[in-house]
Amino acid sequence: MPENKKNKTDALEDNEHVEDETAEATGTAEQDRPQVPVYERRRLSEEDGGPVPAPGAESGERPSAGAGSRCGFAAVIGAPNAGKSTLVNALVGAKVSIVTHKAQTTRTRVRGIALDGEAQIVLVDTPGIFAPKRRLDRAMVETAWTEAREADVAVLVVDAARGFDDTVDPIVNEAANLKIPLILALNKVDKIHKEKLLALAGEASERLKLESLFMISALSGDGVEDLRGFLATRMPYGPWLFPEDQIADAPLRQWAAEITREKMFIRLHEEIPYSSTVETTSWKSVRKGAVRIEQTIFVERESQRKIVLGAKGQAIKHISMEARKEIEEAIETPVHLFLFVKVRENWADDPERYREMGLDFPKK
Repeated sequence: MPENKKNKTDALEDNEHVEDETAEATGTAEQDRPQVPVYERRRLSEEDGGPVPAPGAESGERPSAGAGSRCGFAAVIGAPNAGKSTLVNALVGAKVSIVTHKAQTTRTRVRGIALDGEAQIVLVDTPGIFAPKRRLDRAMVETAWTEAREADVAVLVVDAARGFDDTVDPIVNEAANLKIPLILALNKVDKIHKEKLLALAGEASERLKLESLFMISALSGDGVEDLRGFLATRMPYGPWLFPEDQIADAPLRQWAAEITREKMFIRLHEEIPYSSTVETTSWKSVRKGAVRIEQTIFVERESQRKIVLGAKGQAIKHISMEARKEIEEAIETPVHLFLFVKVRENWADDPERYREMGLDFPKK
């Protein structure tokens, strides 16, 4: 088709010697689906793709604010792979944060919006806190602590199976200095013996001034409803900041880029995901209610670009197919997804990349 031919040319110009089959990865739906529902949320331009849809929004399953409404921010902090993003998704009741088995998947502040009765809880999923080595690492850690200090409450998520190890211990020490109510969520409790769990809870109570302590399994949902109910009571009285059908404070184009990055984490080996970033460069409505999305994957070296593309373009096609399916399910409309891979050396030192990720650019 003329449209595809044009984009292959563009990709060749951008990437020089990318072959036709690897220049782009596209996906289409064979049958028409309903167009994206119109939600009365904070106004986002068509270029942003609009806000992330809320399951059940049109059926009335999501509650609405009343005279006694509450609204506030709860920062979710912890070490990498503690289960923060899984917990935020469980509290919201929909996927707003990407989740993989690899550490440091979350890079930016992701705000998921949970409802409980007349309370709207804005959950800030922060990057995992660890000892930073690179500029990007420092930006992620600084973001996590800044969000924690500015929230109404903080939820410290600890992998109960790991306990207060060398990675978690300094986080606990810093969390003790927060001036806001602190809630401890001991996660993955189904993977630890009861005696060890009780001992860990006792140690936490001695070291931290806790508003409350919850033993949960974010993956199975055990204890999540109780935690959400407790957070609702800690939100200050006031009007909701977002309409009831909104589940994330981010445009769809940003969320879609995160979905593609998640599929990269899952598909590729250890090095590549941490040396790459994804940006949505175009989001346009096209024929029959479909959406055309163009995304660029930035890597640091030519060897990494070849790995992302894969033999005969198989890797990028798989990433595109998986990302497209999930984006289509979320926005309920056919998606044409075009992925481009570019080498941009030292992109992690480019302030513009940090702005795209919603991070402050560290001076050093």
